[in-house]
This record gives sequence, structure tokens and C-alpha cells, in this order.
Amino acid sequence: MKFLYKILLCTIIIMAAAFGISGYFFVNFVFESALEREVAQALDGSSILRFAFETAALNIPTKYNVLQDAAVRQIGARLESSGQNTGRCLRLSDEGRNSIYTSEGFSEDTALLQQIGPETKVWTIASHGDRYYIHTGIVVNALDRALYLETLEDVTEVFEERSMGFSVYRRVTLAMLACSGMVMLFICVWLTKPIRLLANATKRMAAGEYGYRAKRISNDELGQLTTDFNSMANVLEETIHELKEEVRAREDFIAAFAHELKTPLTAIIGYADMLRSRKLDEEKHFLSANYIYTEGKRLENMSFRLMDIIVTRREVLEVQPIEAKTLFEYLRGVFAENKEQKIRMSVQSGTVYGEPNLLKSVLVNLMDNACKASREGGMVKLSGKRMENGYAFEVRDYGVGIPEEELKKVTEAFYMVDKSRSRSRNGAGLGLALCVEILRLHGSELDIRSKVGEGTCVSFVISGHGPGAGGKGAGAEAADVEAAAAAGAEPGA
Repeated sequence: MKFLYKILLCTIIIMAAAFGISGYFFVNFVFESALEREVAQALDGSSILRFAFETAALNIPTKYNVLQDAAVRQIGARLESSGQNTGRCLRLSDEGRNSIYTSEGFSEDTALLQQIGPETKVWTIASHGDRYYIHTGIVVNALDRALYLETLEDVTEVFEERSMGFSVYRRVTLAMLACSGMVMLFICVWLTKPIRLLANATKRMAAGEYGYRAKRISNDELGQLTTDFNSMANVLEETIHELKEEVRAREDFIAAFAHELKTPLTAIIGYADMLRSRKLDEEKHFLSANYIYTEGKRLENMSFRLMDIIVTRREVLEVQPIEAKTLFEYLRGVFAENKEQKIRMSVQSGTVYGEPNLLKSVLVNLMDNACKASREGGMVKLSGKRMENGYAFEVRDYGVGIPEEELKKVTEAFYMVDKSRSRSRNGAGLGLALCVEILRLHGSELDIRSKVGEGTCVSFVISGHGPGAGGKGAGAEAADVEAAAAAGAEPGA
């Protein structure tokens, strides 16, 4: 059963119970009030009849000052005839509780007669067939005789009014339940609309529409639930998008890895087959062997980079203080033999906290990429600067640049913007992927800005807090050293 119908059914049951109980007590209250009034009137009428009987007994002449039974019957007939329009019946009994005078139709039941005492008035409700009566009893003292006077007052109308009241109330209750049911149906539809919207949103999202959101139509708890659901859906959509990107990256990685293996292996196998199946002159023999060696070194370099990435993802970093100048001195030595680009280093003294060999690997990869992207004789700048939250490294080239749509992909394994240029320089597209993993261990990340034809700037910040982080102070001047590789000069810091 739908939640809407459950609410409606429960509401109708509660209302029916409330109407039924309240109606029962209301009709009964009216009935009991009317019955009490009739009982009071019957008792008053009984007292009046006793007074009238006693008065009439005094007016009847008797020979022995004793009221005779015949006189009692005579007085009883007069009293009955005087109340013909009231529907009243009466019965007179002697001292032995034997009937002297009884109206026609009076009940033969003597149970109430036995309860009448000298100073008491008794009454009860009696029923004969489909009629209801108030049966009263009282003692009458007349001329030294104690007689018993009983009356029957017809109160059938009071009971009929009660039955009619219940009948009318039942009809009114059914009509009110029908009307209130329609109103409650409208209210339930309105109250449960947010739930239906959420259910519809859930179904559509389950069908693959991850961008669909439920509409908020109220400011109550259900409205807040809708907001929370949409927030959850946003997180879910982002997670699904990340998972899809991860799957795509893995598929691209496998495809690129297979391609990167296939190209050199095909060449190696081809040249190796040529060497073993043909007799070549010395020059062709050397060229074939050199190509095999070159492609083998490229495969070796690619395997080392892959191992570095795998190891880096599992490694727990052991941080130690490092003077920034020592990193730049290392880079100066690595690129001292570079004769194709001009290398300029701008360094501020300071201390960084990290793993020296891993940071050197990051800087070497970034410098190597910058050199590969630069034209012959182009400028490559490496700078280091103290900041409040650490030490910033920046590598800038003025080469070919990277298209904006490819900036997010350059850190993926095996991804190369210019594959022909990268392969010609033994590149496999693993350098930036390795840098990302190393910086992740250091709590940092690459910031890449590039424009096609204007060059690329790659920067990152390493924590520099701790003893010695201040270096020479905030006002220390940078040591700028320009290395013109074509002129044979060495860069210094």
C-alpha cells in the first residue's frame, strides 16, 4: 500500500473512532438528562397523587373511621381518570401488598412493590414489549391505613429520541467522514508530493540520469530532506564522474603502455632479425645495433619511471630539512652539458622539508620537459622563492606551449602532447605523472599554466616551516645566474 493511502486510511480510522466515541457520549448525555428529568417529574407526580389520595380519603364518610377497600378503588378510579391525557397508570395495594386497584395494562411485576419502605420513594425503568415506563412506588397513609401507591409513566419517547439521535449521528458521521476523507486525500497528496518527487528522482538517477535533481517545494523537514538528497546526488555524480575518469585513464594507460611497448619492440625485433639473418656491412651493422641499443634504453627508462611511480604511491615519506641552494647546485651540474638552451636560475636562500632525492627527481623532470619543449637557443628559467607557507619552485620555458584542452591530461601516464618530439628524445610521457605522485607525498601539487606558442610555467610549493626556514630574512636578494649553454658558461646560484 502506498504511503499516501496509509496516511489517509489511518486518518479516517482515527476520525471514525473519535466521531463514534464522542457521538456515543453526546447522545447518551442528552438521553440521560432527559431521563433524569422524566424521573424527577414521575416522582413529583407520585407525591402529588399521594397527597390527592390522602385528601380524597378524608372527604369520604366512613362508619368505623377505617378506609374501606371499596373507597380505595373509588379514589383510585378518580385519580386514574384525572390523568387520562398523561398516559399514567397506577396500582394501589393494601398492607399485605395485595392489589386493591390496578389500572388496565399495569404490569403484574411486584418486584418494586416489595422494595417500598415507610419513608422511601423507589423507582425503576420497566419495559413492556416495545414501550418503556418509569415505575415509581410510595407509601400512602390514609385513616390509619398504610397503602402502597405505584405509578407507571410512559417514557418511550425519550428512548425513541435516543435511537433517533444515534441514527442521525451515524448518518452525519458518515457524511463528515466522506467530506473529511476528500479533504484529507488532498492534504495527503500535497504533503507527500516531496516524497513522490524524491522517488521519481531516485528512479531517474538509477536509470542513469545522474544530473537530475529533485525539486524542493517546501521549507519543512521534507524540504530539508530534498536539499540533502540533492547534495548527496551532487557528491554521487562527482564520484561517478571521477570513477569514469579513472576508468578512462586506466584504459588510456593500458592502450598507451601497449603502444609504447609495441613501437620499440617491433623495431628491435626487426633490426635483430636483420642482424641474425643477413650479413651487413660495418656501417649498417652499427646503425642496426645502435637502434636496438637506443630503443632498449628507452624501454629501460620507461620501466624505471613506471617503477618509480608504483614505489612512490606506496612509499611513506621521511621528511628532512634541505637547503634550497643544494637542489639548485645539483640541477646546475645535471644541465651543465646542455648546449641547446639558455638556462637561468634565480634562487632565494631558504630551507624546505622533504625527501632530497625525490625533490631532485621532480625538478630534473620539469627541467627536462622544459628543455624538450623549447626551441634551440630558447630560454628556460628555474626560480626559487620563500613564501609564508613554504618555498616555491617555478620552471618556465618559452617553447611550443600546451593547448588548454590538454592541460588536465598532461599529468596522466604515457600522455604526450607532441608524441613525435617526445619519442625522438626518448620520452614516454611518464615524467609529470611521477612528479604528481612525489608532490602528493609532500602535500603539494603541480600548478601548470601554458599558452600555445608562448610557453609553459610549472610551479609547486614545498613546506618550509621549521628551524632555518627564515634563511637570510624576507629582504634577502635573489642570486640570479644565467647559463648560456651555447657559450659554454655554467649557471650558478
